[in-house]
Amino acid sequence: GCYLLMMFYTPVSAWMLDYFYKFATGTFKSGMNSEQVSGVFNNLMASPVEMIIWLAIIVVFGFFVCSRGLQKGIEKVSKVMMVALLALIIILAINSMMLSNAGEGLSFYLVPDFGKVITSAMSQAFFTLGLGIASMEIFGSYMNKDRTLYGEAVQICALDTFVAIVAGLIIFPACFSFGVQPDQGPALIFV
Repeated sequence: GCYLLMMFYTPVSAWMLDYFYKFATGTFKSGMNSEQVSGVFNNLMASPVEMIIWLAIIVVFGFFVCSRGLQKGIEKVSKVMMVALLALIIILAINSMMLSNAGEGLSFYLVPDFGKVITSAMSQAFFTLGLGIASMEIFGSYMNKDRTLYGEAVQICALDTFVAIVAGLIIFPACFSFGVQPDQGPALIFV
């Protein structure tokens, strides 16, 4: 399970690293519309050399972290990166809700469509279970004796639900503010 997750997330990490580099070097400029941003993503997808370079950087970094072991490598890096990620999504949610037309996106997100609720809930549950099982396989044996499975399960459920709700507060107001269709799948993050 872990290897399958790595095969999926490594290219996505390479795309994100490329986007970070492009933001830092000024490729993305204020006032770009969704077609121009999509063009940057399409150019990345059409450039195998660029993809291989970013993928190699991610793989080398991953091997370096893993070579340091579970506690000195993965755990140490994850603690910093997860706190930074939580801070980033909270900042993005606040920013997204302050955009024009954010109210329309919030309404789309928060007003339930009972015809789609069951299907969407089941999709989210299976996705979360897939990640949860892989995580339990990897980190289960490293849990301290002073922690209980029940307590860990409650914390994980609360954190997973919080992140999922805040992610929706980022995505839907931004989509409606910039005129982007929210049903584009994983490529939506790059548009």
